[in-house]
Amino acid sequence: MKKIFFLMVLLNGVFSSAQIIRKYSNEFLNIGAGARGLAMGGAVISNQNDVYSPMWNPAGLMGVERDWQGAAMHAEYFESIAKYDYIAYAKPLDSKGGVLGISIVRLGVDNILNTTQLIDTEGNIDYDKITKFSQSDYAALISYAFNPGGDQKLDVGVNAKVVYRNVGKFASGYGFGFDIGAIYHADSGWNYGGMLRDASTTVNFWTVNQKELSTVVNGEEFNPAPKDKMELTMPKLNVGLSKNFEFGQNYELLPEAGLNIDFAKTAALVSTDFASITPYAGAELAYQKMIFVRLGVNRFQTITDIEDLKRKVSFQPSAGIGIKYRGLTLDYAITNSGIGGSNFYSNFFSLKLDMGDFRND
Repeated sequence: MKKIFFLMVLLNGVFSSAQIIRKYSNEFLNIGAGARGLAMGGAVISNQNDVYSPMWNPAGLMGVERDWQGAAMHAEYFESIAKYDYIAYAKPLDSKGGVLGISIVRLGVDNILNTTQLIDTEGNIDYDKITKFSQSDYAALISYAFNPGGDQKLDVGVNAKVVYRNVGKFASGYGFGFDIGAIYHADSGWNYGGMLRDASTTVNFWTVNQKELSTVVNGEEFNPAPKDKMELTMPKLNVGLSKNFEFGQNYELLPEAGLNIDFAKTAALVSTDFASITPYAGAELAYQKMIFVRLGVNRFQTITDIEDLKRKVSFQPSAGIGIKYRGLTLDYAITNSGIGGSNFYSNFFSLKLDMGDFRND
């Protein structure tokens, strides 16, 4: 851990002076995975304790206590224009006392029309030169969670991630970075969690194909290649607290509330040049630990109404259900992907297999 921490500090110092910062770089890794967390509006920073944890807080992998867990999720955005897929595996390491996780993520838009060659050098239009391409973002995460010093109250986790982004024949980029997370289990039953995304300031290196991207019409060049071939993803901090409440023998309620902090100026409720802060909240109601109902709210921000030009607060609501039978869990979530009451809703389905519960039952 000391070597990893030193490397993160070193990389942060080297690249922070480059000034090639993209406010929404690698944003597909901030979507999250697992319909449970998405239905709760991301309110799982301190209570996600399974194979989906690396996308929320890698420290939660310590909840995988036996055998192994596997998971898969598929989602489609904006009437199936964009597709999101996630697959993961997690297994405890008996010799080390920690948990190892491997996750793969893809967000892609396929069949995009390429019109860069539509007009020839003399200004003539040729529709036969229209082709199609895909824009895809990939990420592979290797995660490790453990109890430092044998302290059973504190769980710590680290993500090492490699990113590959491709824009057809036009450009491709590779990136790498680290996330750090922790969860503290207090004697009072409260859980306190935090995750620092892109703790090392994730770096992306781009290669641009000028020949494919650019087109020349009447001696004038269109779509010139960008000058900056490197971009930095600044850190983001998510913190939350939760507690599980039992009602009788059949019902349990698990609420969480917290803050999302971006170290950049955004449209968040509280925004400065140093950081922007927005709250989130969510809850899960469980019946006999078999049937789950979930609600959440997230992404509070201020926007300008295009009709009356007045500033107002928008947010992203979410909801979902889940069912667990033996070691198999099927979850569903629906969330508003737009802002300010738009009609862009996305559906998420995720599946989890807990081999420990399956064999035990």
